[in-house]
Amino acid sequence: GGQPATVAEQQVVSACLAAHANKYGMHVNISVLGRDAVGGAMPYSTDELNTFAEKEACFFGNLFTGEGTFAANDGAYLDYDESTVRTCGLSSWSETTACTPMKHVGACRYYCTLDATRTYYTRCTYNGVNYRPITTRMLPQDIYRCGDGVCQLTEKCGGSNTPDSCAADCGACK
Repeated sequence: GGQPATVAEQQVVSACLAAHANKYGMHVNISVLGRDAVGGAMPYSTDELNTFAEKEACFFGNLFTGEGTFAANDGAYLDYDESTVRTCGLSSWSETTACTPMKHVGACRYYCTLDATRTYYTRCTYNGVNYRPITTRMLPQDIYRCGDGVCQLTEKCGGSNTPDSCAADCGACK
C-alpha cells in the first residue's frame, strides 16, 4: 500500500479532473499546462502552444476535502455571439455555466500567479486557500460564432444572433 495523497497531489488531481470536465459530453482536444504535485513543470512545446493558440481557463480546488473545484477564464470572455462546448472554463459575461459542482469565479488574473514565462499559472488563491492550478488552452476552431453557417451543439433555433437564439445558423423555431 501507498501513502495517502498529499494536499498538493489532491489539488493537482482535482484541477486535472476539473480541466477535463465538459458539460456537453463532447471530446475536445485541449492543452494542459501547469506543475505537478512536487512542483515540476508539465512538459510542453512551442508547437503545442501555437496549435492550441486560444487561452482558455485555469482550474483549481480540492475535491478530496469538500472545498470544491473552481474555474476562471484565462482569455477574454466570449463575445455575445460566441459559444463553446468548453463552457465550464471559458464563458461569456452573462453565462451561467451550469457545471456543478464546479464554480466559475471570473478571471484567472484576479486569483492566480503566472509562471516566469507567463505561460501557465503556478498558484491560485481563493477564499484564503492557496491551490496548485491547471491551465488550459484550446483550438481556436472550438469557439463557435452564431452566423458562421453551422448550427453547433451549443446553438439553438430562434430569431436573434446569440447562441441561445441563432437564426442564421439554426433557423427560426417551429
